Amino acid sequence: MSQRPDVLVIGAGQAGLAAAYHLQGHGLTFQVLEAARRPAGSWPLPYASLKSFSPARHAALPGLPFPGDPERYPTRDEVLTYLETYAAHFRFPVVQDAEVTQVLRDAEGFRVLTADGRTFSSRAVVAATGTFRRPFMPVLPGQETFQGRTLHSLAFQAPSPFARRRVLVVGAGNSAVQIAVELAGGARVSLVARIPVKFTPQRPLGRDIHDWLTWTRVDQLTLGHLGRLPSLRHVFDPGQYRAAFREGRLDQRPMFTQFTRGGVIWPDGVEEAVDAVVFATGYRANLEYLRGTGALDRQGEPAQRLGVSRSVPGLYFVGLSGQRAVASATLRGAGRDAAVVIRHLARRPPMT
Repeated sequence: MSQRPDVLVIGAGQAGLAAAYHLQGHGLTFQVLEAARRPAGSWPLPYASLKSFSPARHAALPGLPFPGDPERYPTRDEVLTYLETYAAHFRFPVVQDAEVTQVLRDAEGFRVLTADGRTFSSRAVVAATGTFRRPFMPVLPGQETFQGRTLHSLAFQAPSPFARRRVLVVGAGNSAVQIAVELAGGARVSLVARIPVKFTPQRPLGRDIHDWLTWTRVDQLTLGHLGRLPSLRHVFDPGQYRAAFREGRLDQRPMFTQFTRGGVIWPDGVEEAVDAVVFATGYRANLEYLRGTGALDRQGEPAQRLGVSRSVPGLYFVGLSGQRAVASATLRGAGRDAAVVIRHLARRPPMT
């Protein structure tokens, strides 16, 4: 593309592709810059057995249904194939092997630099790299002395290396429970969290929980509404998770107080030998390339409202956790968030 496009989208995962769909619909010129060799975002990174927490009919991006049985829960590889098919179906201008290292502002908008020395220019930028490439691992007392293995859930690929080991999984969300139950097939596992896990049936009254969230519009509630609701942090249980705890295949414990060389110390003062600790403790915004633009706070989080930068005109975000609603940063929420952001961008022509 010889002329400066209206928009550069950084990231060709679910958020970036949803943004591309709406940019195309508004007739704006754009390019999508993707660090990898396939338009799949962070989906190639998690463990192979990962399944979507929502059924296929809620896992589609705008304009193209997810193929196959709409009741099933797509695997990681099925999502990868769908994202590649989606980008090809709409013929999005995706530039692969374009890892963005820095975004600079200039008189005509933005210059975007990549790791291989290329420079791209545009009048506006949509940062769609989300959070799932920047794992968050807390640093706990004594952790530097621990002789066992510590890893984030992003680095977990299969349970076999942990067979017959004593393993702790730290976290109280869907990924933590899914990994813990999978590990429990061959290891001695405890799920460790500061708060007890709250289970919600995956299919109450015979319909998936996401159907109910959609019909009641709960997953479209904005952050302002969320502050007036009880906690929505629940683990969706298809049936086997709660049963695994009930049958004693693993247990749930309060957070340990510190590491030792050979294990951990529990709140009652008892030390236990541990071989490995898996932290399913979430992610932080993956936006280091925006350093120096004034778009990020001291913690590296974007100053934004509903995906619109508060401090940098022409800069937008899609795919942030909690960006707009309960479903933000998920497959089912990417399309709605992108629609809001691109509509705002289209109403305010990029800088010329």
